[in-house]
Amino acid sequence: MKLQDSQLSAYLLDDPYLKINGKDIIALCHRLFDETDKETDIIRKAIKFVLDQIDHSWDIKQTEVSISASDVLENGHGICYAKVNLLAALLRAMHIPTGFCYQKLLLFSEAEGKYCIHALNAVYLGSQNRWIRLDARGNKPGIDAACSFTSEKLAFYPDRALGERDYDMIYVRPNPLTMAALEASSNILTLYVTDLPDNL
Repeated sequence: MKLQDSQLSAYLLDDPYLKINGKDIIALCHRLFDETDKETDIIRKAIKFVLDQIDHSWDIKQTEVSISASDVLENGHGICYAKVNLLAALLRAMHIPTGFCYQKLLLFSEAEGKYCIHALNAVYLGSQNRWIRLDARGNKPGIDAACSFTSEKLAFYPDRALGERDYDMIYVRPNPLTMAALEASSNILTLYVTDLPDNL
């Protein structure tokens, strides 16, 4: 993976979609994490919360649009573009460098031939001096993402033969196209079916 910015400090910066010093983010950090937690404990607890406690909007057929980390907390759901904002906010608030990664995937089936951009996070393990990718999409039958510090356990693994791919960049901020898609949407289910970006 390539870094958009060579400085780790860039991956700790606040962002309007994160607001890492917001009262809701700080309160959740106090609830989730203990003073004795190690880096890996914090990462494991954060991804578990976003995976297990925050639904994927499409899975529960919620039309409400979540965009920022605070939106996701307030609404209790979001698509991947929003859920990565919450995970990044929690980890950056705890001083763990966190970035944004993307995949190009078939949205539904090969026959339909429609692609979408999927968002996930990259997290820096200071204790191991390396980055790992984590997928906060949320699990359901056929999808089993998990926190792993040894091998990736993502929701999706792109098949290049089908035109899918991993983008090899770890970005500092959420992708403008994904955020613009959310900002322009009034119904997340309609967005999901018709208007998700299909290229970065």
